[in-house]
Parts: sequence; C-alpha cells; structure tokens
Amino acid sequence: MADGSSEGTGLKAMAATRAPKFGHFIVEFATPGIGHILKSAGCDFVLFDLEHSGFGFETVKSAIRYFEAAQVPVIVRVPSKEYHHIARAMDMGAEGLMVPMVGSAEEARQIVHSMKYHPQGGRGVALQVAHDRYRPGAVADKFTATNARTTLFCQIETADGVKNCEEIAAVDGVDCLWVGHFDLSVGLGIPGEFEHPEFKAAIDRTVKAARKHGKAMGRLVPTVEAGIALYDVGFDFICYSGDVWVLHNALAEAIGKLREGTKASAAAHKAAATKAGSKVAAPAKAAPKAAAKTPAKSAAKTAAAQAEPAPAKTPAKAAKVPAKRGTRT
Repeated sequence: MADGSSEGTGLKAMAATRAPKFGHFIVEFATPGIGHILKSAGCDFVLFDLEHSGFGFETVKSAIRYFEAAQVPVIVRVPSKEYHHIARAMDMGAEGLMVPMVGSAEEARQIVHSMKYHPQGGRGVALQVAHDRYRPGAVADKFTATNARTTLFCQIETADGVKNCEEIAAVDGVDCLWVGHFDLSVGLGIPGEFEHPEFKAAIDRTVKAARKHGKAMGRLVPTVEAGIALYDVGFDFICYSGDVWVLHNALAEAIGKLREGTKASAAAHKAAATKAGSKVAAPAKAAPKAAAKTPAKSAAKTAAAQAEPAPAKTPAKAAKVPAKRGTRT
C-alpha cells in the first residue's frame, strides 16, 4: 500500500480489507515534520498515543494537522473509555479511535455511541471545526460523512476482553480488534510470556472472532520478523515499533559500531607506528662504525691536500701558515 496506491485511502477502507497495512507508533516526537517523515518512510498509518505519552489535546490538535498535510491517516489512542476523552479526540480530527481495555460488547457499544453522531450515536455536535477541516455544510451531510469516516479500534488486552471478543467483534461500529500484548499477558497472569500456551490460545480465539465477523486485527510489533509472523496468523494492521525505540536502537547500533571501528583503527595505527619506529632505530646502532671510518678518510684528504703545491697566486699567505701553526704548538 506504501507504493502510492493508498494515497487518499482512509482507515475505514483499510479496515475492510485483509491486505497488510504498516504503520508506526508515536509516543514522543510530535514535531511538525513527523507526518512527512513517516510518509517518506512508507507508512500507511500512524498510531498517536495519549495513554502513556503524556501528550495533551492541544498537541493532538497540532499533530493531526501534520499528518493530514502528509496524507497519513491517524489513529489516536485515548487514555480511557470516558466520553470526554473520546469526543475530544474526535473533535480534534482523529480519523481512527483506539480505546484501551475494552472488556465487553456493552463497553464497545458505549464507545460507538460516544464517537458517532446521530443517528448512530450521541456525540455532542461541533461542526466547522478541526474534524471537518473548518468547512461549512449541511448538518445532515456532515453527520453522514463523519460517521462513515470514523474508525474504531478496540483493544483486547484483558482476560474479559478475550472471553468476550466474539461479542465485541459483532458490535456494529467496531472495525478492528487490536491486541495489547503486554497488558494481555499481565491480565492472563503470565507477564511477558508471549510463547505461553495460554497467551497463544487467547490470540487464536481473538483472531477467529475477528475473522468470523469480518473485522481487522492489529498489533504493535517490535521486529520485522514478528510482524511477518503475526501477519501469517491473521493480523493485518502491523504497527512497527515506536519513535523512541527506533531512534534509540538505530543510534545505539551506529554509535557502538563507531566506537568499535575507531578503536580497531587506533590499534592498527599504533601497531604501524611501532613497526615504523623499529625500522628507524636500526641505522642508529650502526652509526659508531660509520663514525670510526670518518677520521681515516679525513686524514687521507689532509695528506692529499698537503702534497699538492700551493697556488702560485698566494705565496705570501702560504708562507704565513707554518708560522701560525708553530706558534700554537
């Protein structure tokens, strides 16, 4: 979908197909360029977190504009099932809504009621604001368009959620069952044991419920290998890692390699310098022998010079030389 075929495709359309959709989790960096960075990286969607990030709704309102500019559909995970969290996220322009700890069909129906306008729900009316991009229009048309666009992701991350997953999936307005794997493992009493038979059975039950009712399946994945494996068992919304971990891991790997590489390079330079120093020191040991030969060569040159007749042009100067030598003696 990242080849351009998903351009302009919304989350509702994505949830209706079992083709893989790839996204990224934002928990730290709500910067103006983040939407275009994710788009350039090939993301089909973004999951923007309010449950654990500490982001407020002012940040959400700005961040959604960044993603809209890059045409990256946004799923906003709210902190709770409370109406004021759900309705505010919708008013800020969230196309997708993710709600944590959904444990029953009744809870799912209440969420739908909070996020949808009449006649599908009871959300308070706010038109020509962020969610409809400040455009004017007929009220009935606005309701219809907004209800058709908004997409619900219910997190299955408790023992009750697994027990009631089929009833949750059957609720009209629920588009995707999203497994919160860490919380689910804790809820099952097996923290972090994702290979435990009980955890695997819970995943299998949830996938079957989603398939039976034609709903999508989603999960955050830490590695490429995990994402591929989960797609094979029925997950189609594959959210690869998060901004903090991708930056940390890539930077840690690069810095580690730089340290190792420069350490090896320094060792090689030191070895080369030591070897070069050994070669330079060798001629110095032979110097005394060369020095011993020097007096003999100088004596020969002196004898030769004395044997030559003095130049005719300077007889007076030549005569003075012996006198000076005799005086020194």
